[in-house]
Formats: sequence, C-alpha cells, structure tokens
Amino acid sequence: MKRSGQIMFGAAAVLGAALVLTACAPAPEPTPKAAAAPVEEEFVPTMTVEEATAQLFTAATANDVAAAIEALKNEAQLEARDGDGRTPLVAATKANAAAVAQALLEAGADPNAKDNLQDSAYLYAGAEGLDEILVATLEHGADVTSTNRYGGTALIPASEHGHVSTVKILIDAGVPVNHINNLQWTALHEAIVLGTGSPDHVETVRLLIEGGADVTIADGSGVSPRELAASRGYREIVALIDAA
Repeated sequence: MKRSGQIMFGAAAVLGAALVLTACAPAPEPTPKAAAAPVEEEFVPTMTVEEATAQLFTAATANDVAAAIEALKNEAQLEARDGDGRTPLVAATKANAAAVAQALLEAGADPNAKDNLQDSAYLYAGAEGLDEILVATLEHGADVTSTNRYGGTALIPASEHGHVSTVKILIDAGVPVNHINNLQWTALHEAIVLGTGSPDHVETVRLLIEGGADVTIADGSGVSPRELAASRGYREIVALIDAA
C-alpha cells in the first residue's frame, strides 16, 4: 500500500506540473485575416471620343505626354486621320515629338500607316534622321522594305542627307541596300548625286559599301557611281569605290 500511495502521489505531481506549464504557456497568436483586395475604381470618361481624338492630335504636335495619355484613356482613336491623312503617330513624328511617339507606339499605333504624302512614322523618321523615333518604330514592327512616294526605302533619303547614325541603324535593321527607286537611283547614287561630298557623305558611302552596296549598279542613264563621284570631284568617295 505504501508503494501504491507513492505512485499515486508521483502521478499527481506530474499532472500538477503539466497543468502549471500549460497555464504558463503563451496563448497562440490569432491567425491574421487576409487583407481585402483593393477595389479598382471604374474609369469615368471625361470627354467624348471625338474630343479625346482631337486632344490626342494636339498633344502629338506639342509633345505633351500627359495629355496624350489622358486622351488615350478616353478612347481616342489611334489611327484617326487629320486633313493631311496623318495619324497621331505621323503627326508626332513630323513634329519630332519623340516622347509622345513612343507612348503611341506602346499603345499600339501602326508605325507603317502612311499619310497623304506616303510618309509613315518609320519612313519620315528615317529620312529626317530622327533616330529616337526611328528606333522605336523598328522595335514596334516597322516594315523595313516599305517605300515612300518616290519608291525609295528610308535608307535612300537618309543617305542623301548624310545622316550617318541613321544610315547605320537602317543598314543594321536590314533595309535592302541596293533597292532602286523611281528615279533609278540606289542609296549610293543619292549619297553622291544629291550629297555634297562632305565628311558625313563620305562616311555614308563607306557604310553603304560595307553594308553590301553594289558599286557597279549604274543609274538610269547608265552612269556608274564612280563616274558620278569623279564628275563632281569627290575624290574620297572615288577612292572608297575603287577600294571596293
């Protein structure tokens, strides 16, 4: 009986200790409730589609990105046309409004849409050496084989103007170097005939030759690029052609 009483006393002591530990244990922290998802406010148009489109054209020529974005939120028509057949993107390009042009391209504007002069944002940017817009149009699907009202690629007027950096961008983009326009000139012909023999035109000719320009293609009158350059006294260009 004595041993049995000792066992019972020991069991009671263990039970008591367990109850004390349980009482002293920290209470479990409550499980946090999941945060409620934020409720998106429904956009309420602040202008009609016609007003938004008009604002978009104004923003395009003013390079006002905030106004352009507001117009787009109000469902301005990206491919609308003004009296000259320009889309907002073409209007922005002709105003050299690079920031708005970029925003329009990101919104889905067509870089190949042409106005009444057959200028697209891509073609005009290439011809005028607007490299920032040009690169953006290329990144958004510009057609490097598209042609202007003279039947020429963007590379031909870029070469005529001696836009060295633009010429390099276009060659690297894969524009056909030996394309012949309606005047029967390639980019190489125009760099010589309509160029001035300046250092930029010399560098343009060098880039064209390195890019695969065929120096044996004659113009519509049967005159070779070398003869065209020699008749104008462009000795550095003649040397480049001879080396090729």
